[in-house]
Amino acid sequence: MGTKAAKAIDNKDEADPYDRPSAKMRPRGACPALAAPMPTGDGLLVRLRPAGGALTLSQFAALAGAASEHGNGILEITARGNLQIRGLRADTAGRLAADIDVAGIAVPDGPAIEISPLHGIDPEETSDPAALEKLLREELSDLLASPWLAPKLSIIIDGGGAFGLSTLFADIRVVAQPDAQWLVAINGDGETATPIANGPAEVAISAVGEILHLLAVLGQSKRARDIDAALLRARFPAMDTIRVLSSHTAKAPLSGLHRLKDGKSVLGVRPEFGQIRAPDLTALLDCARTHGAPIVRLAPGRGFFFTGLPADAAPALQIAARKHGFSTQPGEKSEYVAACAGAGACGAAFYETRTLARRLIAVAPVLFDGSLTLHLSGCAKGCAHARPALTLTGSAEGYGLVLNGLAADQPDERIAGGRIDFAIERLARSIEDNRGAGESAAACLTRLGATGVSKALRQE
Repeated sequence: MGTKAAKAIDNKDEADPYDRPSAKMRPRGACPALAAPMPTGDGLLVRLRPAGGALTLSQFAALAGAASEHGNGILEITARGNLQIRGLRADTAGRLAADIDVAGIAVPDGPAIEISPLHGIDPEETSDPAALEKLLREELSDLLASPWLAPKLSIIIDGGGAFGLSTLFADIRVVAQPDAQWLVAINGDGETATPIANGPAEVAISAVGEILHLLAVLGQSKRARDIDAALLRARFPAMDTIRVLSSHTAKAPLSGLHRLKDGKSVLGVRPEFGQIRAPDLTALLDCARTHGAPIVRLAPGRGFFFTGLPADAAPALQIAARKHGFSTQPGEKSEYVAACAGAGACGAAFYETRTLARRLIAVAPVLFDGSLTLHLSGCAKGCAHARPALTLTGSAEGYGLVLNGLAADQPDERIAGGRIDFAIERLARSIEDNRGAGESAAACLTRLGATGVSKALRQE
């Protein structure tokens, strides 16, 4: 199964990526993210996915200290639950890598494999994704290390439970089913991905190996969506007969105090807009240590869990987290904002995204009913959100408003810099005046369309 199965694929028209010298020359044990930091407007950025998405308090504190010493002191939790450190320089990225190694933080080779944040401790989990990840890494180590895989290739192993990963898109998703079975699907989220295989762990690993092999043959720029449908069916002839036995959805919000069925407590916290300043994180971790929380689990939704909390200490840590600027209650309006680093933290940004977000939450609460995401992008790159949203893109001339699109899209309306608060107030008032009973802000905006929104913004 796994690597051996992938190597044995018989297709003489395809070059085998294992036969390419560069695939064998890749250094082992290196962290790809640290080896290739990404240039941004505030220096270099490193994205990390610690093994299992878990860190001890000491390890997380070490990262906070390293972010201050080697970067600009800003850490971010992404929408997929990965960790970013900003503001590095070419001469400090290597020092960061050394500090990560000293802290004992393991970052596996190859594409990040995202697993359910409460794996192994969630009693509602159907199967433990960490165990399958371990097997998958052992069996497919050569494939996962292939330099011919796309840098942004995404793999998910969803064990279900109270905090599933059904809303996350992935090139390859492996989802726990009843009776120790695993469903393998590609190119989508829990609703849209195409099932290709279903069976026990060895079947799932073999299927993942075949997909990785196909992608390696296609080359670095290719993703699961680029696999030819006829070729896919030839490799997985039973795929059209697969019956999906269950669908896992995220049953609980991230933020807040959660008591699991076995009596354990976990506290979910979200830094405002997903961004943390190192001193605030250090202070929170000191409080967590005092209250007896040993482990942090990074989680999708720009936050993390404190696990292993004594039941009587959890409420006190929740209060302490709020004092240090972290959200600890579900449904807070900041949850519905995706904001990039913004001016002051990123040299490419044209406005202070988080400052504007706080103002808009105050003046236009109707926008934050949970039906849409407000994407505040300091420039047209759209780093904070890769999906269509109600988007404000910064430029030298002011703002571009995109009703349902990306930061780089053609704006539906252009707004001068000094008029942004007024314009958003007008937009919010138009929603309040026009929406029907029970209609969401998103539905009302869709019904008004670009013409109706433009009219509302131009009213004096």
